[in-house]
Amino acid sequence: MTSPLRSIRSRLTIGALLIVAVALIAGSFAAVQVLRVTLTDSVAAAVQQDLDTISGQLDRGQGRVDAIDDDVLVRLQGSGDHHGGERDDDDTAGGGSDQVNDDDARTLPVVREDHTQRIEVDGDPYLAASEETDRGTLTVARPLAGVDEAVSASAVLLAVAVPLVLSLVGLVMWVVATRALAPVERLRRQVDAIDAAGLDRRVDAARDDELGALAQTMNRMLDRLEQSQTTQRRFVSDASHELRSPLATIRQHAELAAVHPESSSLPVLSSVVLDEGARMQELVEGLLLLARLDEGRDAPLAPADMDDIALAEAHRLRGMGVTVDTSGIGPGRVMGNAALLARAVRNLADNAARHARERVSLSVVERGDRVLLQVADDGAGIPVDEREHIFDRFVRLDEARARDAGGSGLGLAIVREIALAHGGTITASDGTGGGALMTLSLPRSPES
Repeated sequence: MTSPLRSIRSRLTIGALLIVAVALIAGSFAAVQVLRVTLTDSVAAAVQQDLDTISGQLDRGQGRVDAIDDDVLVRLQGSGDHHGGERDDDDTAGGGSDQVNDDDARTLPVVREDHTQRIEVDGDPYLAASEETDRGTLTVARPLAGVDEAVSASAVLLAVAVPLVLSLVGLVMWVVATRALAPVERLRRQVDAIDAAGLDRRVDAARDDELGALAQTMNRMLDRLEQSQTTQRRFVSDASHELRSPLATIRQHAELAAVHPESSSLPVLSSVVLDEGARMQELVEGLLLLARLDEGRDAPLAPADMDDIALAEAHRLRGMGVTVDTSGIGPGRVMGNAALLARAVRNLADNAARHARERVSLSVVERGDRVLLQVADDGAGIPVDEREHIFDRFVRLDEARARDAGGSGLGLAIVREIALAHGGTITASDGTGGGALMTLSLPRSPES
């Protein structure tokens, strides 16, 4: 397993161990304290019961106190009689083989009434309580050695059990983390094995869980990368082909002029270089614009009047000798980049003028929250099965419609990218005059 996943597994195990360790240590400490308090309360209850029993015997006037337990210490300290002063009745508090009479009882201190107190008698721990009776202060004590031994045994047991439990939890967590990360490691290896030459490969997405969803997301990402790589390769190939043609034409005429310098080919060479240079410039500018649009760079947006842009293009086409119908141009304002929108309208107008027989029609209408700019020609039209492909880059329906007329194969592709950048669409259909109808649909400006 690679170091990143091994690190994750280690962190998961250590984190779980820390949590369990804190919980076990806190629980063990609390358990020991509860055990100590419970056992001490039990001894205290027994001392109080002994105190009540012996006090009752004394109240009944018994000269001797009956034995209760061999471990119980009893002391009766006189509170002062008619002679005055204090006296110890320890001998009265015990005696006989079956009675409580221990020399340790003489060392019992009097504790505060209604309270139990931990004391030591000859180094041994006891729990004592005192009570005033008619014959003096009665003190009773029971040993706490059993309580301390039980608490110590429990503490030792927990001190041994907690590390064992932590070891078991650590082992379980390590195994669980390893099994849980195993599918992640397989997925990582599959993705790591996919390079630029194998973008057609996909990862296993058969699981119906979060990892399966992640694998599906990665597959969709690979689909996009493969599509992007395919488009890029086709784009580079087509661009190389398009640039090779004008360069070959310029070189051919230059070689001809070099071989025959005395001929009158210099004006022809100059004309060819100018024409092919203009074609190359248009192609390069189109490629740069498409590259900027592909990068998704945000262009400054402002209200733009599509009717003004359409009228400007109509005026330009008329100056080139093209008949243009502008009767359908009405008001229409959108939010966008005026320079890019003007470029899109110009590309549509040039495409229509290139394929028209006699006239081109421009119209701008508002429909709901959209502004439609339509450019129609009376040419041959576009076959239905080609209406989507004409917006791809370097796509031509036939050589006669493009190269001879000076088209680069990028004009409509640029229109589509500009439309997408503005949240719009571009579609091709049949025009009323029998030719092609291009419809650029854009969101209407909220200020209109």
